[in-house]
Amino acid sequence: MSALVLPERPLPGHAVCLDLRTAGAYDPDAVVRSALDAPQPGGERRFLVLDEADRLVSHQLLYERLSSYGPARIVCLAVGVRGERTVRRTLTLRPPAAGVLWVFDTTEDGVPAEAVLRPLVDVLSTPEVFDAVLRALGEVVHGVAVPAVRVLEHDLTDEARARAWRQAVEGLTGPEVPAGTASAEQVPPALALLLDEGMPRSLADHRWLPAQGRAGLRLAGCDEAVQDAVDGYHRVRGAAGLLTGAGRTVDLPGDIERVAGELERFRIAVADAFAAAGGSRLTVEHRGVLRDRGIELPEMPREISRAGIVPALRDHTYELIGKGLPLRSVAARLAALSARTAPVGSASRLARLDAICGPERLRRLGGRYPFTAGGSRPVAFAVTGLLALLAGVWPVLGWVLGPAVGVLAAGLAHLMLRRRPNRSPDGRIDGGGATGAAPRLFGGVLGGLVGAGLGQFLGLPLWAGAVALAVALAAVVLLALRDWSRAVDAWWARADPEDAWRILREVQSLVVTTAVHDWLFAEVRHHCSAGAGAVARLLRGLADTADAHGRSASHANGYAYVPSAGSAGSAEGGSRRDSARPPEPDSGTAAWSWEDWEGGAADDIWSDMDEEPPSPVRSPAPNGSPYASDPFGPSDAFDASDPFGPPGPAGPSDPFGPPGPVDPSGPFGPSVPSDRDSALSGGGGAGWAGPGAGPGPEPVPAPAWLERRYGDGGPLLVDTLVGDLVAGTLLILDRCWAGIERDPGAVVPAVHEERIAELLGETRVRLERDVAASPPPRYDGLRDQDALSGLAAFTDRSDRPDAARLTGVAPDAVARLILAEDDPARTVALCGPEHMRLLSHDPLAARQVRFVPEAMRRGAAGDDIWRGIAEDVVWTGAGRHAGILRLVPLRADVVHTVRAEEAGEP
Repeated sequence: MSALVLPERPLPGHAVCLDLRTAGAYDPDAVVRSALDAPQPGGERRFLVLDEADRLVSHQLLYERLSSYGPARIVCLAVGVRGERTVRRTLTLRPPAAGVLWVFDTTEDGVPAEAVLRPLVDVLSTPEVFDAVLRALGEVVHGVAVPAVRVLEHDLTDEARARAWRQAVEGLTGPEVPAGTASAEQVPPALALLLDEGMPRSLADHRWLPAQGRAGLRLAGCDEAVQDAVDGYHRVRGAAGLLTGAGRTVDLPGDIERVAGELERFRIAVADAFAAAGGSRLTVEHRGVLRDRGIELPEMPREISRAGIVPALRDHTYELIGKGLPLRSVAARLAALSARTAPVGSASRLARLDAICGPERLRRLGGRYPFTAGGSRPVAFAVTGLLALLAGVWPVLGWVLGPAVGVLAAGLAHLMLRRRPNRSPDGRIDGGGATGAAPRLFGGVLGGLVGAGLGQFLGLPLWAGAVALAVALAAVVLLALRDWSRAVDAWWARADPEDAWRILREVQSLVVTTAVHDWLFAEVRHHCSAGAGAVARLLRGLADTADAHGRSASHANGYAYVPSAGSAGSAEGGSRRDSARPPEPDSGTAAWSWEDWEGGAADDIWSDMDEEPPSPVRSPAPNGSPYASDPFGPSDAFDASDPFGPPGPAGPSDPFGPPGPVDPSGPFGPSVPSDRDSALSGGGGAGWAGPGAGPGPEPVPAPAWLERRYGDGGPLLVDTLVGDLVAGTLLILDRCWAGIERDPGAVVPAVHEERIAELLGETRVRLERDVAASPPPRYDGLRDQDALSGLAAFTDRSDRPDAARLTGVAPDAVARLILAEDDPARTVALCGPEHMRLLSHDPLAARQVRFVPEAMRRGAAGDDIWRGIAEDVVWTGAGRHAGILRLVPLRADVVHTVRAEEAGEP
């Protein structure tokens, strides 16, 4: 047993242990006061008192004080000496509220008396065993009996316990991870609205820029200018724009210049609004400033409110933890959410506004682009020459008509140049241009002369010449109109005044996004960012505290090991002891002595045999085990650095505190030094890897009636510990959300870090007590555990893993012991042979209590091995011990009851 497991640290409902044997070392009244201050659930009070058998009467007032405190019940473990033949007790120690177990000083060879009492105290402190023993004492004569015991202990090796604890703490905290990013798909809907920059549905029809406002007027003016430019473009690009005077009233360069100017004024108005209301909080003054600049803000939309942010954060945090993410990973995600939702003010949108409608884009919009028509000049020369040749084939007249077609083509090209759309009618704005009139003129004249010569030679009829002339003229006009339209379209595409509409839409979208997320949601975003940041810092602090606490607990208790023959042998022996058989009834357990194992016999058995011989006693505890050197642990002093040092009294308001107070001198009085104490002072047991490591004290064997079976940890041990730590962490967080709702900056991490340290200490003590087989009862109050289906197995006793899957030790030996026929020879009486005549020889007078931890029969194979078990077996809620307590009554003349007036003062 580890030094962390002390009787003065009872689990809720367990008996409060008192040791009145060393009254000179401390004040008995102070011990009783501390016991009465220990909180117990439901008002039930159980006291397990160790006292000297010859001092029961002198401590009468102490027993009366204990029994008068509520519905108190007392089991007194009276330790007698070998020469005692009678026991005197007071009326207070009579059934049904009290009883006495008379235990004689039966120190075995090599087994100190405290090593005999400590496991017995641990068994009797269990509430189910305590109640069963008290009931059994009420059925025996005078309520006084001598116990005969056979107990099996299932526990972990120190290496396995240290490894499981380290892995559990690492599973809770996790490694350091980068902050990462937060996306709307990974958070609840109430938080997603703050991340995706979308607009709530209730605001879809709101007019953010009223027409009568400053920004609205600039928007309307810019839109009108763009529309005028588009209308002028459509009037110019057709045949009317080239051949008629319709395009003379159109000033496309001026319209485009006006578009750029209106767009610049609109951008300035929006930028002025962004800068004027650029704070991270929206106030009434900000609303007035925005209204003066033409931006009208609605009321807060119904889709989001500050009141729903913290519940959404809580659900998101619990969901991440419920998925199995360690604390640091959850903290990283919450930190990313905090950074993403932090309000930075609308002034930060000015850079985006410049990217949408900056000087460069406005300069490109108002640029002067040349007008080019006619396509490639060699192609224009060749085409015009071919058409002129076709017109010149008319005999005689071809000499005039052929060159005239070339002149017509050149004239249309010159007309396109004069009516180009990039030139204002007054000539104020002119982007220049080229239409290829000269190539057309030269090509037409040359082609016409060649055609005339060809027509003279061919002598074609008149109708052929007329047709050729008509085709040539139509082709010249149509090609000119085509070149004009293409050239106008190409120039319009380069100037792209319609891009102003796209700019307007982007700026309007930016205004809406800014109004919603930087102005309307500013308070909500600040609350979300501050809350997420506070929880992230809290989780990171809890993780750091857990790591530091885990390291200090391991080193302070000697759980740093190096590979050694002793540790390897212990692990191998633990695996082979799983198949150990319980002793047979005729094995002669009473005649067994420790000399049978001298000379390395134990090592030979563990290394050469497949099955442990039928012996009731296990081999010595592994070197370095705190239980090996001091079964009771340090009771008279604590190291200041030990996080499991003597705690103060814990009231009901602090559920994370230890269940009971600790007297500095310890309930059992001074004891022999432990491995832990020697390790802290420079020494250590075998396997201790701390500074100054050396050979430790020899391991202390177990009493003859106690068989220890150590395992290396089952497959669900670490997961169970992590689940317990996670559930406790959720309970800590559950108490933080109200403070975060009020003021995220007021959350005090130190308070919660102290709670996580207490949670780790409590979980570690349960690991030492019963390998975490019993769930923490306080998790029943977790409000949000129903939403965390992944933690149901760790908050519900019925779904908790069985002891075999936690310890790695099969419960078959326990089942065989409990299922065996009743045989007094199977138990070891805690008295010497000289006391046998003091016991009652009536075989029907003895009472038997068989007890097994509930965790041993849970699991898939539990029903098979426990089938046919007696109904009187006591199933305990916690503990590592299972076995038989046989209460043998004394003869009627051995017990004397002393009345109150005969009792002395304590």
